[in-house]
Amino acid sequence: MRITRLARILHVSLRHGLDGFVLAHPRLAPLSPFVNGALFWRDLSSPRGVRLRRALEDLGPIFVKFGQMLSTRRDLLPTDIADELALLQDRVPPFPGEAAVATLERVYGRPIAATFARFDTTPVASASVAQVHLAELHDGTPVAVKILRPDIHVVIEKDLALMHTAARLVEKVSADGRRLRPREVVAEFEKTIRDELDLSREAANCSQLRRNFAHSTLLRVPLVHWDFTDRDVMVMERMEGIPIGRIDRLREAGIDLKRLARSGVEIFFTQVFRDGFFHADMHPGNIFVATEGADHGKYIALDFGIMGTLSETDKSYLAQNFLAFFRRDYRRVATAHIESGWVPPDTRVDELESEIRVVCEPIFDRPLKEISLGRVLLQLFRASRRFNVEIQPQLTLLQKTLLNVEGLGRELDPDLDLWVTAKPFLERWMEDQIGLRALERRFLAEAPYLVAALPELPRLIHQRLLAAPAAGDAALLALATVQRSRNRWLALIAVLLAVVIVLLAWPR
Repeated sequence: MRITRLARILHVSLRHGLDGFVLAHPRLAPLSPFVNGALFWRDLSSPRGVRLRRALEDLGPIFVKFGQMLSTRRDLLPTDIADELALLQDRVPPFPGEAAVATLERVYGRPIAATFARFDTTPVASASVAQVHLAELHDGTPVAVKILRPDIHVVIEKDLALMHTAARLVEKVSADGRRLRPREVVAEFEKTIRDELDLSREAANCSQLRRNFAHSTLLRVPLVHWDFTDRDVMVMERMEGIPIGRIDRLREAGIDLKRLARSGVEIFFTQVFRDGFFHADMHPGNIFVATEGADHGKYIALDFGIMGTLSETDKSYLAQNFLAFFRRDYRRVATAHIESGWVPPDTRVDELESEIRVVCEPIFDRPLKEISLGRVLLQLFRASRRFNVEIQPQLTLLQKTLLNVEGLGRELDPDLDLWVTAKPFLERWMEDQIGLRALERRFLAEAPYLVAALPELPRLIHQRLLAAPAAGDAALLALATVQRSRNRWLALIAVLLAVVIVLLAWPR
């Protein structure tokens, strides 16, 4: 079976001329005329990016998902290939409803009628890893049921093994291939796809995002029904709305598109800079808009298989980078890169500053509303490439998501100025991180430790003094005098800190 699959991959690769990526190597280039002559039946008239995209589509859903992930690594790929791979769509034919029923009965250990009062065997959505059916619980609750494809684990294991083999081959035959770090890229994809195969993990992501936006006036996230959720099945609240890409239907429903565009930007920056936990697959198929009742005009988020996380350090340096870009303070951008560890510590600040200026100055010669924050981040990655920057996976997810948000926002409102929309949010966030609110928050977080440690300070200092030799050591006596003085100051400081903690914790 593995040999057959390998033969299929080789045939598709040759048919679309992907051997050209290998034959571009100087040592192998003389073979190119002979190979092209022997494979006279193929059409090489399309650009290389188009041919690569078509090959991945022919190879099936797992390779499509790999291409989608690869399109986010713009720090590694040439622009023409990254742009073409971004066009890949994760649409595959559904598997039979009978197979879905069989999975449910296996997971629940009982007939499907004992779990659902009604189950629609015709799926409403189908992708490479899973598909979604509508159902109703016995208490009348309408739900959406997401079910993994049968035997998807076996298919993925085989394709991953072939991908690892291909990655090692590319590293051996191509110096440029080694720069692209194919083995690392495949390993990153393997982690992502394995996470998507566990629907209980996706359910946990959904539950976390719902909690983060529990009181939001902008976003709705479905409730997970945990009693019916497993690794192979996820049951959640059924959400009704209009796909965000259906602009005509949104207008007919009376949705304010300009407001919707601004709300999308606010939701994104809230996820990134407030929570450090963001939906990283925000293409139009995963975003709906509610049109009924109190939820009219709210976003609805779906599909939580790919989520991004950012540490407090990541958030801080990203905010500093965005604000520095807006102010054209390229030196601050360079120093932020070095401080964050995104580039080696021995990097010369002036050289990195110069590189960033060369790349980004042309961007700022255009009207602000035409400037793309996602493209700025992309240019930042490219400018850093020659300095051996190590782009972290969470940052590539962020860049991909930001491009999606911008694309959706400007489709809703072509005049959307993302800079004007985002800048006040970033400035408020920075103030919250370094202002009085940040000091208050940190004092309250450390209060239990301070309250426990402060009363012990005088005793600890006293024990230290008693432990010192007492006989004829003038230096130690002098030290004891100084320590007693410091002890009084520490006691005063302890009292002041206690007062501050009480005031901060006092109910308002």
